[in-house]
Amino acid sequence: MGGEELAQFTSLGFDDHVKVFFPAGETVMRDFTPRRFDASTGELWIDFYLHDIGPAATWAAQVAVGQSLTVGGPRGSSIIGLEGIDSHVLIADETGLPAIARRLEELPASTRALVIVESDGGAKGYPLASRAALNVVDVVRGKHGAGPAADIIETLRGLEFPSGHCFVWVATESQGARAIRRYLTDERGLDRHWIKAAGYWQRGAVGSHEVISDDP
Repeated sequence: MGGEELAQFTSLGFDDHVKVFFPAGETVMRDFTPRRFDASTGELWIDFYLHDIGPAATWAAQVAVGQSLTVGGPRGSSIIGLEGIDSHVLIADETGLPAIARRLEELPASTRALVIVESDGGAKGYPLASRAALNVVDVVRGKHGAGPAADIIETLRGLEFPSGHCFVWVATESQGARAIRRYLTDERGLDRHWIKAAGYWQRGAVGSHEVISDDP
C-alpha cells in the first residue's frame, strides 16, 4: 500500500499489529502485522494468508492496483531489545510468520535463532532470512491429536534449545499459545519473564488477539 496518508506511520515493534478494515457488506476489521514499512517510498507491506473464505482472504484474493484499504494503528509498540539475548526461539502458526520474518531481519550475526512453524504445509515457501545462525523446523498440523498445540509441543520435546540467554516468542491460536507457555515454564523450566506469548486468533471467535499470561 502507498499514499500520503502513510507519512506519519510508525511501527517500532516486530510484533505490532494494525487494524485493517474491509468492505464486506458492512465494514469488518481484522488484526494484521505490518510486515514492512519503507518511509522513503511511503510503502506499507501487509502479508495475507489465503486460507478458508473470510473477509480478509476474500479481499486479498481479488485485490487490484487502484483499490483502497483503511488501516489504523498500531496503537503502541512493545519493543523487545536485543541486548543480553544470545538466542531466540520463535514459535508460531501461519498467522505469526510476518512477525517472525521481521524479527529475523533485526537479529545480528552474533545470535542464534530457532524457528518452529506449524501449518498444513502451505507455509514452507514463506521467505525467512536472517544474519543470525538460523534453524527452521516445520511442523505439519494434525499428527498428534487435536489438543491445543499438540503437534508443536511434541516437536518441542524433541528439540534442543540454543544455549545461553534464550528469549521465546509464541503466536498461535489462544489455547495453543497458553499450552505452549505452560509447557515452556513447567516442563522446560524457562523463566516466564523470558517468554512472550499471544493468541493471534481464537477458535470459535472472530477478530481475537490475546496476550497470554500465566493465568489459567
